[in-house]
Amino acid sequence: MRISRTGLAAATAALFAASVPAAAADPLTPYTAQQLQWGDCPFKPATGDAPVQCAVVTVPRDWANPAAGTDLQVSISRAAATGERQGALLLNPGGPGGQGTPLAGSLAALEPSVHQLYDFVGMDPRGTGHAGTADQGFQCQVPVSRLPQGPLDARDRSAASVAAHQQVPRATAEACQSDALAPYVTTWQTAHDMDLVRSLLGDEKLNYLGYSYGTWLGAKYASLFPEHTGKTVLDSSVNFEGRLQADFEAFPVIDQRQFDDVYVPWLARNFAAQLGGTAAEVQAKWERVRAYYGTHGVSPDTFDGIFVGNGSEIQWLLGALVFLQGAAALDGTSATPPPALAESMDAASRKAFGVPAASLTPERVAAAAPDYTQRPGTRFAVACGDQPTRSASWYERLSDRQGPQYPLFGWAYGLGETCGFWSDKPQHELPSLPASAAANILVVQGEFDPQTGYEQASAAARSAGVPLVSVDDSPFHGQYALAGNPCVDGLVNVFLTKNSRPHSTTCPGVPLIGEDQVYPVAGPVRSTAPSVQTRLSSDSASRTRVRDEVSAMNR
Repeated sequence: MRISRTGLAAATAALFAASVPAAAADPLTPYTAQQLQWGDCPFKPATGDAPVQCAVVTVPRDWANPAAGTDLQVSISRAAATGERQGALLLNPGGPGGQGTPLAGSLAALEPSVHQLYDFVGMDPRGTGHAGTADQGFQCQVPVSRLPQGPLDARDRSAASVAAHQQVPRATAEACQSDALAPYVTTWQTAHDMDLVRSLLGDEKLNYLGYSYGTWLGAKYASLFPEHTGKTVLDSSVNFEGRLQADFEAFPVIDQRQFDDVYVPWLARNFAAQLGGTAAEVQAKWERVRAYYGTHGVSPDTFDGIFVGNGSEIQWLLGALVFLQGAAALDGTSATPPPALAESMDAASRKAFGVPAASLTPERVAAAAPDYTQRPGTRFAVACGDQPTRSASWYERLSDRQGPQYPLFGWAYGLGETCGFWSDKPQHELPSLPASAAANILVVQGEFDPQTGYEQASAAARSAGVPLVSVDDSPFHGQYALAGNPCVDGLVNVFLTKNSRPHSTTCPGVPLIGEDQVYPVAGPVRSTAPSVQTRLSSDSASRTRVRDEVSAMNR
């Protein structure tokens, strides 16, 4: 097994500093010599998933000093190749902080031609706990006394409102950094865990599929271990050649674009009787409904948040449901959705709110508001600890600039950014992608993705010199295996199974929920290709479920 030059040098220096004999045992041996013990997984696979087994891998707390500190354990899963094995395909759903072990069986079932040749391997990265167990990993315990009381509306720019909004990120940063584990939950450390997994699997190369933050993780693994980088697919990509935090800072821009240009027109086409038949009418009704919920126990920030990071079909339906129910209550009209969407909206309501769509009330919506007393530490330790952060005052000024242009999330984002209050400095540098590793990478990106912006992915692909598969008119997060788009799936499958990487190209989008045609929208992708008129029919429920899970991890 190989660790990066930085990690190896630090480990060697630690040995000399300790004045141990030259013949002392290699501190990496306890990790590289362990044997994987495969057995039943602690989580229950979803219906239709491929069979999987799980194992636990022991990793050093700090790869820069393997002999120091208490060891950590990470879970991995494996859906073994059904044919002649060519290697492993390691999966990451993003986050930071998403558990990947349940993903192996799901994706293996959705892409059988790739599963024939590859073990699909999921991983619960350090800090995320172990899927299917009570261990939820690194959680930041925020005292209730440190949180603001009462409803919040980021459009209120009074000093009191700004201060109340900043209580949450300040308290979160302090709670997370008070945990001794925080400095060791970073992309640099996780990339070394990944290379250990590669070694224990007996593979010279690690093939990889990552979504969202998983694109950053995969690119940084390739930067640190280029000689061990196999075929790598980075789907719904951040700018892995730039600043990770810049991708979060773009959320107000890309969320507003998706909301204005794609989501509102879709609402006007499908809910004209209740919400309005034009985009302008829907926008005006949305503002009225926002105010209505605000007088019925739903914080304006909470209402806005329902439409932020709207990266999956299920999230779209939930937003439409909340909007529709509010409009019905406000106007005294029916909240009956169109027949093509009724069943899906009812299922989404039962899953998110615990009641059928017809029984949804403002009280139920208010009860589903985020709980800030326990926050996922991995999300913040990675996002704020990988690279130097901006200050809280910088983020407040960003909010002042973004709010007028991007009101859906622009007012709130800068006031709620935890990294603005993060004081710990990065411990390791994350290098850019070398040409030798870039030759193995393919980037896939939807045009109107509200969680990783198209411009971020295209900038990364251009800077690294890797091909970009653009998906025209797609407003969702996660393309390969999750969208039912035969163009995307075909290109990626040929790359993985035939070792034939496509040039930069554009795939046509697929119709939106409840529709049978694509309504083209002007955007950053230029394409003259005809639209695909149907989704793939097989495993559509599984695709929708997995995409929603990936999107939820990255909201």
